[in-house]
Amino acid sequence: MRTFTERQALLIAIAVSGLTLAATFGFAAAMRGALFSMRLPSIPPSAQAAMITQNISPDAAQGRHLFLMNCAHCHGDDAHGDEGPDLHDLHKSDDRIHQLITGGIKGEMPSFAKKLNDSDIRALTAYLRTLRS
Repeated sequence: MRTFTERQALLIAIAVSGLTLAATFGFAAAMRGALFSMRLPSIPPSAQAAMITQNISPDAAQGRHLFLMNCAHCHGDDAHGDEGPDLHDLHKSDDRIHQLITGGIKGEMPSFAKKLNDSDIRALTAYLRTLRS
């Protein structure tokens, strides 16, 4: 039976490491591509383009990210409502929006007081103010 020399073992270890890295980076690139193609799935391409070209403040951009991470599962990716109501053209004050987000609505919406801080809620409110029917 033939045994490996230290040099052969080292070359095999380097080759296996290289293949592992290549597979890992290939998988990461594939996932990044899959996630990119999944963004804004329920918004028509024309609305996506309008959203991308829309000049919104950095606060509103951060608020959009927070919305997608915390609110879209109930209000829809486009905020037109799903389980939760449509959030376009809100006629509530910033203070009332803050109260609703922090306190929730019993039996309808959870409280986000422990998850979102005041700065997050201001950014989220700034994003909601950009939503027009």
